[in-house]
Amino acid sequence: MSGVGIQVDKERCVGAGMCALTAPDVFTQDDDGLSEVLPGRAETTGGHPLVAEAMRACPVGAVALAAD
Repeated sequence: MSGVGIQVDKERCVGAGMCALTAPDVFTQDDDGLSEVLPGRAETTGGHPLVAEAMRACPVGAVALAAD
């Protein structure tokens, strides 16, 4: 079964943290300050109202939708 999920491109991420500020129940920042999707939240794109806003808020476009 394929679906659409959310991902953070660690190569592009600059650690601005806008995604974590916008949707803190979906995103966090790791020990290096880079953003990441919280465990079990990668498939929440369709049902979470702030995921699209978090994608727009990222200054370098590191947050994106990804097909499985």
